[in-house]
Amino acid sequence: MDEPVAAVERAMVEIRRRQSRRSLHRLGGGGLDPALFGVVDAVEEEPGATVTSIADRLGVDQPRASRLVARAVDEGLLRRVADPADGRRSTLELTELGVEQAEQVHRLRRQVFGDAMSEWSERDRREFARLLTAFVAALRPG
Repeated sequence: MDEPVAAVERAMVEIRRRQSRRSLHRLGGGGLDPALFGVVDAVEEEPGATVTSIADRLGVDQPRASRLVARAVDEGLLRRVADPADGRRSTLELTELGVEQAEQVHRLRRQVFGDAMSEWSERDRREFARLLTAFVAALRPG
């Protein structure tokens, strides 16, 4: 067994537990339903997102993504916009409230991460950011 790989696996599991949507919500995620964090993130990251692309990003099936998107629309976080290239299809964009909620969640996450690295040198913070970004990029399929 490759010990560094096992250590990374254990750390990633712990990160997932500590950074769950519910955990972030308890820390002050505002009024945003934790189930919708991922939807807001996905639409923010991908202009012109669709329910299908949301499903792919969240790793859920199409019906689950459709329900989450419908809730986000009902709560005023997203709006559906007719796709100019195909009038039968709609894309999603954040509303003003969605942008505000996304910014609030970003501030919360950055506070949590900054607190965790507060004793680190600037050099270590930059190196960790570089390595973690490369690691995440290598996890992407294709």
